Amino acid sequence: MKYKVLLLEDIINQGRKGEIVEVAPGFARNFLLPQKKALLASRSTLKMRDHLQKERAEQALEDKKKSEKMAAEIRGMMFETVVKVDPDGHMYGSVTPADIVEILNKYGHTVDKKCVLLAHPIRQIGNFQINIRLPEEIEVSLGLAVKPDREIKKPEKAKETQVIEEKSEQESEEEPKE
Repeated sequence: MKYKVLLLEDIINQGRKGEIVEVAPGFARNFLLPQKKALLASRSTLKMRDHLQKERAEQALEDKKKSEKMAAEIRGMMFETVVKVDPDGHMYGSVTPADIVEILNKYGHTVDKKCVLLAHPIRQIGNFQINIRLPEEIEVSLGLAVKPDREIKKPEKAKETQVIEEKSEQESEEEPKE
């Protein structure tokens, strides 16, 4: 059994302010109703719906302008973060959406963690393309350079192996000459 509720504010993955949506009973009782983010749908709340939808339309215009402005500012920019690595260059942790939000906040761009479209945390050193979905479905792409906090040593064993392989190739070339 689902509860029908009137949303009093935008809820990600549920709906927008002024919409009547069906939600799980636990989600309504434990989150939406106590936080005053929704009301149970009834005849009196249906009257509020029109008023809330008008407010939402005005808010949508304002949000779209802000999102387009922010998108224009960060589109194509390259941000940088330094991570801890071991001597071989393997990261100790990973770069998550929360880390990306923190990086953007340093540069004065406020973004919600849920807006960062990252399938998996970044666990390698290098340059990455990050997609962000701003309010009102405006998507923007930016670059993120993940750099190590120390110089990465090249493994010497690989060099030795390469030298041995070169010697064996030279020996195999010499054999047919006999």
